[in-house]
Amino acid sequence: MPVVDNAIYTNGRRVVVPDSLDQTFEELRKCSDQGPSFCWIGLLRPSKAEIQAVAEEFGLHNLAVEDTVTAHQRPKIERYGDLLFVVLRPARYVDPVEVVEIGEIHLFIGPDFVITVRHAEEPDLGAVRHRLEDDPALLDNGPYAVLYAVMDKVVDDYGPVLDGLQDDIDEIEVQVFGGDPGVSKRIYTLSREVIEFQRAVEPLEQVFGDLRERLKERASEGDLELRRALRDVADHSTRVLERTEGFRQLLANILTVNAALVAQRQNEEITRLSEASYDQNEQVKRISSWAAILFAPTLIAGIYGMNFNFMPELAWPLGYPMAVSLMVIGSLVLYTIFKKKGWL
Repeated sequence: MPVVDNAIYTNGRRVVVPDSLDQTFEELRKCSDQGPSFCWIGLLRPSKAEIQAVAEEFGLHNLAVEDTVTAHQRPKIERYGDLLFVVLRPARYVDPVEVVEIGEIHLFIGPDFVITVRHAEEPDLGAVRHRLEDDPALLDNGPYAVLYAVMDKVVDDYGPVLDGLQDDIDEIEVQVFGGDPGVSKRIYTLSREVIEFQRAVEPLEQVFGDLRERLKERASEGDLELRRALRDVADHSTRVLERTEGFRQLLANILTVNAALVAQRQNEEITRLSEASYDQNEQVKRISSWAAILFAPTLIAGIYGMNFNFMPELAWPLGYPMAVSLMVIGSLVLYTIFKKKGWL
């Protein structure tokens, strides 16, 4: 049996540590004669058979046991007669890989027992147990005091997650305006982590509301103090949810801005290429124009440079001046035409 801790508390103090779950009931009955008593059993990753054994020992409802076996539940609170079944989703932020790890804690709250089932190593409820044992006045409120302390721990641990997300969003803003081409993927990935975190926090509002109503029904002095403490934790949870929603909106805006900046840079690049192409075309026009101008005299000189015996005007005294004149006139005509077209 993966029992992390098993203890019986009387008047807010740890009095007995049973060797097994079978002895817990017997010891609990003995301690009840000395004052208000309850047992707190902590389980870590129990198997289906182990959960069934605990369920039979404490008379847990089948639907709640089925949820615990299946796991992967949303935060919720359900009542089965005197039994209260609560699901919480603790979280921690793994900064090197920018991942929000979502855990799961199930709590069975009975009149004289608390059973906590963890499906992950974090958070360490040992610290919660030590805190309560150092405050007998709070622990004397019974199983609901344990529920309050666990919920307080879960909500407090959301703070570092928010800080980690805030740091990454700040880094992303720098990347966006720095033109980092890989930032789009990082924005999308971080947005998914924020959404998963929001799903773990959002249902807590309903959980706190139902729990306060349950404590009102009991209407004891200790429950009044617990309601006040729970109201404080609920306020923290609301602030966490508001910041999370703000992160989600901010990332959506950053993604939009990044898309606009990418489009702007693409337009600037297209404009630059168009200008370069235009300049290149202008150069080609100039080169082509001068090539055409030089081609005319070259053609005439080439023809008369063949020196055949029977060429027209070959023996004509004015043949040379005529050929030169044709070269000059042809070049001037072409130059004038190209100049008017703006090619030169």
